[in-house]
Amino acid sequence: MQKRVAILATNGFEESELKSPKEAMEKEGFKVDIVSLESGKIKAWDQGNWSNEYTVDRTVKEASADEYNALMLPGGVINPDYLRRDENALKFVRTFFEQKKPVAAICHAPWTLISAGVVEGREMTSFNSIKDDLVNAGAKWVDKEVVVDQGFVTSRNPDDLPAFNKKLIEEVKEGKHELQHS
Repeated sequence: MQKRVAILATNGFEESELKSPKEAMEKEGFKVDIVSLESGKIKAWDQGNWSNEYTVDRTVKEASADEYNALMLPGGVINPDYLRRDENALKFVRTFFEQKKPVAAICHAPWTLISAGVVEGREMTSFNSIKDDLVNAGAKWVDKEVVVDQGFVTSRNPDDLPAFNKKLIEEVKEGKHELQHS
């Protein structure tokens, strides 16, 4: 059965952090949907400037975690700041944890996870500037290219994408993790 993965993103996501994992998962045969706050297109951020637009497959109000095997969140500074203010997005995130499904986040994406209340007690990494935010939210922050904690995959920045993509695909293939929790 084909695995289906939701990428939760909105305007201002770091382009490489959506494009690279999406392409890697599609190459693996996964069906990947971009889920966002609004329908239409969302605009990427790349090296300090606005970049390409990406088509949204489903809005967060239309999508359900029940339809997906895993969730992936790209970073960027603007993207997670918008997502963390949307209760539908936070509920969508929480449901993946409640259903014990793999979740992967890179760079600044853990800001959304902090607001969803799912990082306490979890070993994870992120872009170094949000380390204090994660520690203050109860996470066990470590400085590694990729950290896996019971189906929960995190990485620091675009340089970590090869390791991030590999672990993300591995966790999606493994499926639910009984010890995955929020």
